[in-house]
Amino acid sequence: MLAKAAHENFPVAPRFLPRAWRDDLMAVYGYARLVDDIGDGDLAPGDGDAVLLGLDTDAVTDPLAMLDAVTDDLHRVFASAHGGPPPRHPLVRALIPTVRRARLTPDPFLDLIEANRIDQRVSRYPDWDALLDYCRLSANPVGRLVLAITGTATEDSLRRSDAVCTGLQIVEHVQDVAEDLRRDRVYLPADAMRRFRVTEDDLAAPTANASVRTLVAWTTDRARRLLDEGAPLVGSLHGRLRLLLAGFVGGGRAAAQAIAGAGYDVLAGPPRPSKGGLLYAAGTTLRRGT
Repeated sequence: MLAKAAHENFPVAPRFLPRAWRDDLMAVYGYARLVDDIGDGDLAPGDGDAVLLGLDTDAVTDPLAMLDAVTDDLHRVFASAHGGPPPRHPLVRALIPTVRRARLTPDPFLDLIEANRIDQRVSRYPDWDALLDYCRLSANPVGRLVLAITGTATEDSLRRSDAVCTGLQIVEHVQDVAEDLRRDRVYLPADAMRRFRVTEDDLAAPTANASVRTLVAWTTDRARRLLDEGAPLVGSLHGRLRLLLAGFVGGGRAAAQAIAGAGYDVLAGPPRPSKGGLLYAAGTTLRRGT
C-alpha cells in the first residue's frame, strides 16, 4: 500500500501534516486502495484478502462477492461504536479511530465501493456527463473525506474539492489509457472518440497517431479546467492544510503537463511528472492560491 501511495499524482499523507491527520489520511487511502484493487483485480498474490474478509478462497476471483464482503465489513466499523464486532480486514478496521475522531458517515466509503461495482458492469462511457457521474463516485468521496477529517467541509469547499478530485481522476484515466484498455475499459467518452475519429484499435497501438493525440489533448484540457475551477480552494485554507491542497492541485497540473510534454502520446507509456515538475507546480499553486 505504501509503495502505491508513493506513485500517486498527489501527496497522500506528507510528513508536514499533524500526526493525527496523517494517520487518518493513510487509513482512508488504505481502504480506498483495497476497494480499488478488488475492483481492478490487483490484489496481492494468494487468497489472504478473501480469508481476512471471511470468504472462501474462491471468492478472490469474484470482485462483486469481495466488494459485498467489504461492504459488510464497513458496516462493522460503524456498528462497533455500539458494541458490535469489529471489522475483519485490518485495512477496514483501521478506519475505526478515523471515523470516530472525524465523525464520518458511511456514504463516501459506500460510494467508493459502488464505483468499483460499476466497473464490473460498465466498461465504456457514452459522453462527458456519464464520465463525470462515474467520477462523482470514484474520486469525489476522497476529497470530501479529506475535508471532513480536517474540519474544513463547507458548501463551497466541497464544490471546489469535487472539481479538483474529478480533474485528478480524469488526468489519471488519460495517463492509463493503454492499461485500462488491457482491462477492457475505456474512460475516454465515446462521442469524443467519434468526433476525433479515434477507434479502439487506435488505442491499442504501441504509439498514438494524430487523432489519438488530439483526443488526449482535448480530454487533458478539460481536466485542467476542472483543476483550475477547484484551485481557489487552496487560497481559502491556511497553514499545513493549504500546503496539502496545493500538492493535490499541483500534482494534477504537473501530470497534465507531463502528458503535454509527451506530445499527448500516452500509449507508449504513462507520462509521469518529474519530482521537480511536481514541486514547481505545487509551489506555483501555493503562491497564487489558485
